[in-house]
Amino acid sequence: MAAYVLAQLRVHDPTTFQHYREKVAPLIERFGGRYIVRGGEVSPLEGQVADPRLVIIEFADRDAARRWYESEAYQEILPLRLNAASGSVVIVDGV
Repeated sequence: MAAYVLAQLRVHDPTTFQHYREKVAPLIERFGGRYIVRGGEVSPLEGQVADPRLVIIEFADRDAARRWYESEAYQEILPLRLNAASGSVVIVDGV
């Protein structure tokens, strides 16, 4: 069953975040993931949007998503995102 990594972020250092984006895209692909949503305009229909940047990445399954996130390669670049943005990142199973 497919699994999705959902990130809701507020970017406060666009330059550092751009470096992160350049490095993370090939890693996602290497681990079999693909972007479903990568930024773009968010238009709330109900409630408040906690953080304005939404990213959804699809992986074959939860294990594939975890392998990507926990990989040495991703952990090396993760500090770029943590220093450039705040928010939440979760894994959710598809249907």
